[in-house]
Amino acid sequence: MICQRCQKAQATVHIDEVEAFHGAGHPENSVEEHHLCETCAQDAQLPHAEAPKLMGELWQFLKMGAQSSGASGPGAHSPAKPQLSCDTCGMGLEELRRKGRLGCEDCYSTFSEYLGQLLERMHGASEHVGRIPGVDPREAERLKRIADVRAGLEAAVKAEDFERAAELRDRLLELEGSAGAQPGS
Repeated sequence: MICQRCQKAQATVHIDEVEAFHGAGHPENSVEEHHLCETCAQDAQLPHAEAPKLMGELWQFLKMGAQSSGASGPGAHSPAKPQLSCDTCGMGLEELRRKGRLGCEDCYSTFSEYLGQLLERMHGASEHVGRIPGVDPREAERLKRIADVRAGLEAAVKAEDFERAAELRDRLLELEGSAGAQPGS
């Protein structure tokens, strides 16, 4: 597929812009697709234009990291910590702070300590807890409760708290049995 902007290079950045969403499968849903080459996508500064809150949060976090590491100004490094950089693309932590973007897929593991803190601050969790595509939100909530009860059951059995384990087993059976008992069925 050719870039929609320059009409020359291969499109490698694909963006689905949701203009109207009325629920899964609704006929009035509206999505606009954009297909750009890497150069046009960078020129358009899409992360800044498409997700200002995310980029603002990232920028604030990266500035905060510079302050907490003892850096006193732009480009200042803490003498106690060596400069962290990606072995694959060579991007350093300072460059990540400046650009607000990762250089390659290996940057995710290289900078995981910093990115993990950022994601936890932004989303309130370090794991994805959002909606499961194609699953009714009530069903997704029921599945989450089942997982939580199972984890509690395992912990109760390990701790040999058999009274609590019996309560959790009964709750689990109740939740698993409620799969077909949705209102209106």
